[in-house]
Amino acid sequence: MADITVSLVSDGDPMRFSAAVREGDSRSEHDVTAAKADVERLSRAGEKPEEFLERVFEFLLAREPKESILSSFDVSVISRYFPEFESEISQ
Repeated sequence: MADITVSLVSDGDPMRFSAAVREGDSRSEHDVTAAKADVERLSRAGEKPEEFLERVFEFLLAREPKESILSSFDVSVISRYFPEFESEISQ
């Protein structure tokens, strides 16, 4: 199981996060942006933005190895690769 660490870097719009995924001795780092409107629309009630982004990485890791996750991306592009993303992540 992966250990996911997310930090909020900037609360602007878009929001900017730093994420690290560790599996055993291996680690990947990611710079992620997300429009505030997307975070609000797709988050669960009462969920912090960092918690939302952790779930985003759990979603991605269930579908691909951490090495396949882009080192820099915006949350809005995930649906291009995984059309089910928005419907599943907002549950």
